[in-house]
Amino acid sequence: MNNSDSDGYAQQTPESEKLDLSTKLAFGAGDLGTAITAMIGISYLSPFLTDVAGLQPQLAGQTQLVGKVWDAINDPMVGVLSDRTQSQQGRRYPWMIWGAIPFGVFFFLQWIVPHFSNNENANQWGLFWYYTAISILFNAFYTVVNLPYTALTAELTQDYDERTSLNSFRFSFSIGGSILALIIGLVISLVVPDNKSTQYLLLGAICAIVSVLPLYWCVWGTKSRAQAVAKQHPQLEQTVSIPFLQQLKIAFTNRPFLFVIGIYLCSWLAVQLTAGIIPYFVTSWMRLPQWHISSVLLAVQGTAMAMLFVWSGISRRYGKRAVYFMGMGLWLIAQSGLFFVQPGQIVLMYVLAVLAGFGVSTAYLVPWSMLPDVIELDELNTGQRREGIFYSFIVFVQKICLGLAVNIVLQRLGAAGYIKPTTEIPLPNQPESVLDVIRFSIGPIPAIALILGLVLAYFYPLTRELHAQIVLQLQERQNK
Repeated sequence: MNNSDSDGYAQQTPESEKLDLSTKLAFGAGDLGTAITAMIGISYLSPFLTDVAGLQPQLAGQTQLVGKVWDAINDPMVGVLSDRTQSQQGRRYPWMIWGAIPFGVFFFLQWIVPHFSNNENANQWGLFWYYTAISILFNAFYTVVNLPYTALTAELTQDYDERTSLNSFRFSFSIGGSILALIIGLVISLVVPDNKSTQYLLLGAICAIVSVLPLYWCVWGTKSRAQAVAKQHPQLEQTVSIPFLQQLKIAFTNRPFLFVIGIYLCSWLAVQLTAGIIPYFVTSWMRLPQWHISSVLLAVQGTAMAMLFVWSGISRRYGKRAVYFMGMGLWLIAQSGLFFVQPGQIVLMYVLAVLAGFGVSTAYLVPWSMLPDVIELDELNTGQRREGIFYSFIVFVQKICLGLAVNIVLQRLGAAGYIKPTTEIPLPNQPESVLDVIRFSIGPIPAIALILGLVLAYFYPLTRELHAQIVLQLQERQNK
């Protein structure tokens, strides 16, 4: 932002808590690149590893699990370190600035197929260790750029509804990034229809470049606002002095935080399990060409993006919990319906994909809108701002979900006798046991997770009225 923008903040102080459009757009852009890489990873990495790189499904599942477990472990580390960072650019921005380029490089390296040995068993293990090492490095830099970014939400505004609006912009870019990634994948599959190795290499290269640039837009477009807010609320930039283990103990005695973790866990387990199995559902169960994978995912993500601002408006009137109930109810119908869809019922499959998008948008919006409210409760109890530790555990949960979901599905597919597609037989007839794994992974299992999420949301204790009291008490404390 220019100097006139900073002057505007002097006249319209952060106490008003209203964010201008340019700040919201810049903040939203920070989630574009990570959303692109996440969507490409969940949608295409498993079939790439099994069908192009030639890894056995069990090894393909394990390499992703190892990467995600390490990724989850480094989340609290980066969260605590960013809380303790001291810099002229603030606590969060140095991580984003220096991590962006390696983030793009290691994403691209996931889509290369190296050759290690003429011995099939030795080559399998060579591939396993290569993709495991790249997965660890990529996911480490994903955390370096994404976790400090997510912690900015609570540092740009303290307003209950304005945070929901801010997250609407964030997830518009997030879902928009997912849609852009799927469109790129669809175009590449149509332009280069007969060479999957080239398809994935192009996909990795293009998405790596597109993913890095928006991170710098976010830094450039939000830093002035963050600095202006920090002047009015200096506690936002104070480094955290509480020892790490004590921080963990305090975080897990925060009852609303435990509910948010549970709601997020259930919602994203359903999202990631469904996204991970869709490529196999479309090709092996529905017997459709590969381009339908991108089309189905586009139907889900396009609907989710269109509904974000609708749900945000409903949330202002009826609250976050009511929005979650509405979205999850529609999503449950969709997941149950996908279990019963038969080959040939293509229109019904797309209708259910659109219906699922209504629920997916609330899985994006609601838990992330709840988290800043939880952080204020923690500040009231401890006297310190600890966004990093809270956001790190939410991201920790997300990545554990992804690693477990992908690994379990691939392990079950391998054990059931999954048949790898070949050039001669691009759509092999899978055994009945494989088809059962696919159908249960897209229907009943996600549905159970969604039901558990609804139960947790029903008992979530931090209401709009209680949050208003917390903010008032914090303001009174600051003015003393």
